[in-house]
Amino acid sequence: MKKRTLTAMTVALLAAGSLTSLNVFAAGSLLVWEDIQKSVGNDEAKQAFEKKYDVTINVQELPYGGQVESLRMDGPAGTGPDIINLPHDQIGSAVVQGLLTPLQVDKSVLDTFTPSAIQALTYEGQLYGIPKAVETVVMVYNKDLLPELPKTMDELFDVSKQFRAKGDYGLLAKWDEIYYSYGIIKAMGGDIFGKKADGSDDPNKLLLNNDGAVKGAEYVQKFFTEGLFPSGIVGDSGLNAIDSLFTSQRAAVVQTGPWSFQPYKDAGINYGVAPLPVLPNGKHMGSFMGVKSYSISTYSKNKDLALKYIEFINNYDNAKRRFELTGEVPAVKALIDDPIIKDNEGARAVAMQAQYATPMPSIPEMNEVWGPANSALQLIATGKQAPKDALDNAVDSIQMQIEANHAMMGL
Repeated sequence: MKKRTLTAMTVALLAAGSLTSLNVFAAGSLLVWEDIQKSVGNDEAKQAFEKKYDVTINVQELPYGGQVESLRMDGPAGTGPDIINLPHDQIGSAVVQGLLTPLQVDKSVLDTFTPSAIQALTYEGQLYGIPKAVETVVMVYNKDLLPELPKTMDELFDVSKQFRAKGDYGLLAKWDEIYYSYGIIKAMGGDIFGKKADGSDDPNKLLLNNDGAVKGAEYVQKFFTEGLFPSGIVGDSGLNAIDSLFTSQRAAVVQTGPWSFQPYKDAGINYGVAPLPVLPNGKHMGSFMGVKSYSISTYSKNKDLALKYIEFINNYDNAKRRFELTGEVPAVKALIDDPIIKDNEGARAVAMQAQYATPMPSIPEMNEVWGPANSALQLIATGKQAPKDALDNAVDSIQMQIEANHAMMGL
């Protein structure tokens, strides 16, 4: 009797065209892992979603870069989240480990996002996330020390020499790390991986020691050998040293990302933001682009609700509100021309630089690149090895690690 009553109710709702109003998620709940100090950006959207669907959304803040590692432990234990927030370059590894659910998203929803952001969240033809925000590095300059940023690196090099003559610094950049120096290496003709026929990254084709990469590394080394960069910015504490020099007004320009805008503002720096300058070969200095993803755990018991939620919080209105509250630049196409982005100097610079940015490789083999590449650049920066030798050794190390840790994937 009960079964017939429920069936009759469903048929009646279908006939009335109102099945979409049926609260199919009633009494549901989700656990969402958010980035540290970023959950405020979705508070209003979360409350609206809870009211609309009569569900409970629990939000817990965890360090952004370490959520996959935590999911690996908490997921099987049944204490993990339904939704995690992760950088797109971790997606390939997370998929291989069986941690993420492929998403089936309507084309009408996909079309609201920039194609590059969607592509960054796609692994082996499957979508594994909805883009929350895009990030790439830009130049931030102290307007009181340097009213306008030079358009070319040659000019900025000369400006840096002038500042050093006074005991201060012009440009500071963490070029002993591949994340920050990639744009130079890429523009000079190098890269991390070559490409397969379908355009995806080929881990069997390493380009980090070709002629272009060596030229890029030589350009990086020049800023250290000329004394324009202090040795104190090399290594793990380098970013803190750069921030300290900039906020104490000892440095005029730093290469950094949107994560620094608010701290610099809080430090009272009158700063401007601009895309990266043009290199001596006439090419725009590129950069790595990162896409922050909302992805769904394979261990989630409420995947449909989870997908509904991440689509909802990333629609035009909610993404716009999140930008107002957190400064995270959304990947929603219609917002790029919205005055809230166009009239914001930092967001505009990020959007402009994104034209020359390359999504960080998301294949699992990229995990083997960071350590050897950074070690090579540090040896180059400190003059302990010639660029060609350091990059050759890095590529040898990367190849060995790929063979050791990923050989079974190709079987």
